[in-house]
Amino acid sequence: MTFGNRVLGLAVVLGLSSTSAWGQTTDCAAPGAKCATGPVAAAPANSRMDSRPFQMFYLTNSTRQEEANEIVVAVRNLLDPSVKLYLVPSQNAIAMRATPEELALAQKVINDLDRPKKAYRLTYTITDIDGGKRIGVQHFSTIVTEGQRSLVKQVSKVPVVTGSYNNTSSQTESQVTYLDVGLIFDSMLASYGGGASLRSKVERSSVAEERSGVGPQDPVVRSTSVEGTSFLTAGKPVVLGSLDIPGSARHLDVDVMIEPIGQ
Repeated sequence: MTFGNRVLGLAVVLGLSSTSAWGQTTDCAAPGAKCATGPVAAAPANSRMDSRPFQMFYLTNSTRQEEANEIVVAVRNLLDPSVKLYLVPSQNAIAMRATPEELALAQKVINDLDRPKKAYRLTYTITDIDGGKRIGVQHFSTIVTEGQRSLVKQVSKVPVVTGSYNNTSSQTESQVTYLDVGLIFDSMLASYGGGASLRSKVERSSVAEERSGVGPQDPVVRSTSVEGTSFLTAGKPVVLGSLDIPGSARHLDVDVMIEPIGQ
């Protein structure tokens, strides 16, 4: 055999050996086949189907998402950490997967927290006093639900120039904002026992006769407010304070009274 034929034969042998070592697969079911064996890794726990019951709890009285979030937190803190629950805002509902006992406990907690809100008629009375004499009385009433904010306004819109800009015709135009000038009542109630806690702010503003030094069109707005928290009993007025009227001997006494609705 020539040297070239020897080299060619050696290459073929090496090629066949390489194919046997790297490219050939072994059928473990074939007679005499040897395959490596060992323990099979268990599937992760979270890949197995959760067999616990699933339930949706629909909220009927907690209409704001902040209220629903508070209920979710309360239920989650009382149950085992393995319980799955989350808020579905579009349905105003709580989805939960847990044991029947945990679902029953969750239902009780939700019923206790998702209760009907009490409603009140809130009446502010503004008494105009001039030189110690009462010269006028105004009443402002609104319906307030506990835990929700109520805003009552009796105002005028006063324009204030805040800047200028060039329009598409290269003409200068003024940018104007409007201030609420008058009486504003901002209230929030929380029920306690036979009454309610009222957090309120009563603000009175007016346009002064003098003009601002910034620009001839800029008004001077005077404002006085009474702000605080009071405990109210149904049918009994409570004095919140007085609002002085600058440049005169007049002042406005402010009191408030609540009356329960549908109780």
